[in-house]
Amino acid sequence: MAGKIIDMSKIKQLLQLKKSGFSNRQIAKDLKISRDKTNEYVRMAEQDPLGIDALLKLDDPVLEKRFHPGNPAYSDSRMETFLELLPDFVEKLSHRHVTRQLVWEEYKLMHPDGYEKSQFYFHLAQNLRARKTPTSVLLHEPGKELFVDFAGDTLGYVDVQTGELVKVQTFVSTMACTDYTFAICVPSQKTEDFLYALSKALEFYGGVPRIIVPDNLKAAVVKADRYEPVLNKAVEDMGNHYGFVTIPCQPVRPTHKAKVENQVQVIYHRIYARLRNRQFFSLEELNSAVAEYLTCHNQTRMQQRPYTREEHFHAVEKPELRPLPTTPYQMKRYAEVTVQQNGHVYLSCDKHYYSVPYTLVGNKAKIIFTSSLVKIYVRGECVATHRRDRSYGYTSQDEHLASNTLAFTRRSASYYKTRAKSVSESLFRLFDAMFSSTSATYPPEYYYRTCDMMLRLQRNYPCDIFDEACDICTENRLFTGRRLENVIRTVQLSSQVRKSATAPEPTDHANMRGNLFFQ
Repeated sequence: MAGKIIDMSKIKQLLQLKKSGFSNRQIAKDLKISRDKTNEYVRMAEQDPLGIDALLKLDDPVLEKRFHPGNPAYSDSRMETFLELLPDFVEKLSHRHVTRQLVWEEYKLMHPDGYEKSQFYFHLAQNLRARKTPTSVLLHEPGKELFVDFAGDTLGYVDVQTGELVKVQTFVSTMACTDYTFAICVPSQKTEDFLYALSKALEFYGGVPRIIVPDNLKAAVVKADRYEPVLNKAVEDMGNHYGFVTIPCQPVRPTHKAKVENQVQVIYHRIYARLRNRQFFSLEELNSAVAEYLTCHNQTRMQQRPYTREEHFHAVEKPELRPLPTTPYQMKRYAEVTVQQNGHVYLSCDKHYYSVPYTLVGNKAKIIFTSSLVKIYVRGECVATHRRDRSYGYTSQDEHLASNTLAFTRRSASYYKTRAKSVSESLFRLFDAMFSSTSATYPPEYYYRTCDMMLRLQRNYPCDIFDEACDICTENRLFTGRRLENVIRTVQLSSQVRKSATAPEPTDHANMRGNLFFQ
């Protein structure tokens, strides 16, 4: 078989056709090979003890050596050495900055009689081509999978207050069977923004697919793994709410996310490019423009197909989607805390305290909270439910508090006035003046501890002295416990001085001696 050797990839096609029952004449015609060479290769394949199936599994250089054993390129020791070193060549080329030129130079340094550069490059290319993994055609069931990802390039809008450009992330999703695409811009790739974008995507599609396939982004996957990735708990909660499961694509070299990556490229061409000269001043304005061009994209006739993505989706995939839940999804967050001595748990992200039954003081509690609701669990039982409050302070329920704590929490201006009136009219007038809007310079809570101190003073001093001191404080607008105490001591001292200044009447009896007695 003199002349130029036919490429082994074409010879393998010849063997495939022969295996399928085609005649030599038809094979020669289809592959544009002479009938003589076709007959010769078929003869050699049928005579080979390996058989056609085994020959098809051989690498191209090995198959060529089997069909052309006398070829000098494969019969001498250089090829044997080359094949022995081939794994090492492949490993070297996998490193960054390593070139074929460098690999050949190192090869020639160790084997001066080896192949020259052109032959080395030829055999290396042949072997690398034979090592490539064949691709597969992925068939997708309607309504089964939704691929999601963030675009690598960003869009942005101008902050009207600062004039700065705010960059945003573009979330892209596409239905696997019909390529029906959704896109929305969100502030970041954080979990909250990812779940918000995903919920908007499901609203856009009007149903729920069985599987969500994200890339291994941090918002969805805590730990990437080829076989058992660890998902973000919030993503699992959302899946439980909507009724889908999340199966991330494999890390490092994903092989089945081409659908969404292709749509990201289309989004660049059909949306990003059209927005390049436009300026936006809010995220809502930017998303409105994105939605406009997205509609045009989905309603554009697909190449070599008589329908649009939107038409194909509504005809094929929409009927297969599961219905959306009746209640909207709210992202759940989790916190583990200890019930404090005051019968409350502390939610650090809001700097807010929520009450639980006081009998649970010291127990470990788990808090599950959404944007509007806080639920507190102890030993697997829900012991308290509160509306979420993002301001600093306390949220308490009376039935959760001990009696002394309940009295403390019920303090108010009217509460202290009532207590004062029950013990002293003068103290009531002082409290009334203290809490009145015309005299108070602080909120009522400011005076609560002052009232407690004044009530304690009332128990420690005589009523007449205490009432007189209260009247003096009311008249002179002295609204602190220390001043009342000082006034009480002053009134008490004055009373004692008045009593000592009064001289007693002389006693008249037989033993009394007058001044005459001493003359």
